[in-house]
Amino acid sequence: MRKLAVLTGGGDCPGLNAVIRGIAKSAHQYGLEVLGIRDGFRGAVEGDFMPLTLNDVSGILPRGGTILGTTNRDNPFAYATNLNGVTQLLDRSDDVIRNLKERDVDALLAIGGDGSLNIALKFANKGLSVIGIPKTIDNDLMATDQTFGFQTAVDTAQEALDRLHSTAESHHRVMILEVMGRYAGWIALYAGVAGGADVILIPEIPYNLNRVAQSVQQRAKQGKKFSIIVVAEGAKPFGGEMVVERLVSGRFDPIKLGGIGAKLGNDLEEQFGMETRVTVLGHLQRGGSPNSYDRVLSTRYGVAAVDAALEKEFGIMVALQGRNIVRVPLNQAVDKLKKVPLTDPLLITARALGIEMGD
Repeated sequence: MRKLAVLTGGGDCPGLNAVIRGIAKSAHQYGLEVLGIRDGFRGAVEGDFMPLTLNDVSGILPRGGTILGTTNRDNPFAYATNLNGVTQLLDRSDDVIRNLKERDVDALLAIGGDGSLNIALKFANKGLSVIGIPKTIDNDLMATDQTFGFQTAVDTAQEALDRLHSTAESHHRVMILEVMGRYAGWIALYAGVAGGADVILIPEIPYNLNRVAQSVQQRAKQGKKFSIIVVAEGAKPFGGEMVVERLVSGRFDPIKLGGIGAKLGNDLEEQFGMETRVTVLGHLQRGGSPNSYDRVLSTRYGVAAVDAALEKEFGIMVALQGRNIVRVPLNQAVDKLKKVPLTDPLLITARALGIEMGD
């Protein structure tokens, strides 16, 4: 084992630079060279590599984003390529393998979520030495207790809720905070409990609008003239569909969610006469410096990935189980999304607190 390459794919999140730093510093201890691939799998297809020395990773631990750049487009197995003025989706995976071989790369460390790690699995099935590192604020990857970036995103949402409480109480309004999470409700659930929300709506539990309104009305009868609602972007009313902002071609997942907060607010105003205000937290959850938990977890993931490479254990993802970093087959990690089970301890806690879940 002489040389490793690392890329960051999919949406950015707090902790990416901490992983890159962990990989580079750990590899240096063993005399390994590390190459960074710019802009995710685009750089792997186009051969856009850069050296990652100790100087390159110095000071990046607290920085948000990724020094390598990233993209949630540019799937090498369906890569947008211009042929005679016509854009076609071509399988360019062999170009990736050739670019790695030409640079004498012994293993590829792919930092990503569901989309990026599904691509990594395809490369592993083609014989490439691949190790996955779980990254997503959504915390929806199977086989790991937690992905890095999730806790910082929860902190951001919780701080927003703290600020919304004061203005909601002052104006006697229903404040709705729409958070990310795609098809899983982890951010909404954790931030809602931590931020003292009165209603939490998640994709796993289709909501009944009447139940939501009754909860707000009941609080008013108790003299509580405001309510705080947290809604995950993938939440939907019972018998309804998720709100899609638009379709985006060329992405791992072409559906761009967004707008459920506005729909919920309009429905409450039109059907029940409630004055609502909607805040969409959006990409604020992805940005900024990682908290201490994510810095530590990211660093551990980076070191564990290098250890796996040294032991030539490929086709795996490093994962957190309990307090330990373990190795799990990549196919187990991306087999299905990890959603909030109805028996989840925090969900049970939320119900015990009287938080309305919409059902």
